[in-house]
Amino acid sequence: MQLRLLPDAQPLVDRLGRDFFRTLPTHPGVYLLRDSRDDVLYVGKAKNLRKRLNSYRVANPERLPRRLLRLLHQAARIEWQACPDEAAALARERELLLTLRPRFNRAGVWPASPKFLAWRATETALEFAIRAEKKDGWECHGPLGANAVFLRAALVRLLWFSLHPARRVTALPDGWFHGRLPECVSLGVNAGVEAHLLIEAPAHLRRLFAGNVEIFAGWLGAGLDLHPFERQALAVDLETVTEFVLAAVRRQNVPG
Repeated sequence: MQLRLLPDAQPLVDRLGRDFFRTLPTHPGVYLLRDSRDDVLYVGKAKNLRKRLNSYRVANPERLPRRLLRLLHQAARIEWQACPDEAAALARERELLLTLRPRFNRAGVWPASPKFLAWRATETALEFAIRAEKKDGWECHGPLGANAVFLRAALVRLLWFSLHPARRVTALPDGWFHGRLPECVSLGVNAGVEAHLLIEAPAHLRRLFAGNVEIFAGWLGAGLDLHPFERQALAVDLETVTEFVLAAVRRQNVPG
C-alpha cells in the first residue's frame, strides 16, 4: 500500500476560500463553474447546493475521473442561483445547458428530438405510447424529449394499481417495475368495480397535465389497500409525475 505524502489538492478552496463553502444555502438550485475569462465551463443542479458544491472541494485523483479533475483545476469562480424546488432547478438547468452549451457538460446541451406522451381510452383498455408527433385519436402531453420515457413509466405504474386495486406489485407485467415497457402499453380492466375507473381516467389525466396534481393523486389513491413497500414505490412514482407536470406548468407561465 502506497502512502500519500502530500494532501489532496483543493483548487477551489484555494481560490474561493473556506467561508464560501460554509455559507452556501442548503436549498435547491443550479450552479455554474466559470474559468478565469468568465466563460461557463459546467452547469449542474442540486437538491442541496451546499452539499453538492462541498463535494467539489477536494480534487482526489484516485476517486475522481480525469475530466472532473480538469474542471476543478480550471474553474476560477462558482455562481449559483436558488430555485423554489428541485423540479424548478431541473428545468432551469435544462434551459442553461441549451443556451450556454458548456464544454464540460456532455448531456443536455443539444435539443432532444420531440417526444409526446400520448394516451387514448378504448372500450376495454387505456393505452399509452410515446410519439414523435401528435396523432388523431390520441391525447398528448409535450413535447418532452427523453423525459417522456420516464414520465410514462411512472404514470403507467400508478394507473396500473388504480385499475387493478386487488393486485400486488408482483403481478405487474414483466419489466414494468423497472421501466421496461412495450412500444404501446395497454392497461386493461376487469369486469365490475374497476371498469368505472377506465371511464374516469382520461378526464383525470387532462386535469393532471393542467396542473391539478392533488385532485389526480386523490382519485388515484381512492380505495387502494397497499403493502408498505408498494405504497413507498407509488409515492416515488407520484413524486416523479408531480415534478414533471409542475415544471411544465411553470415553463408555460413564464412570460416571453
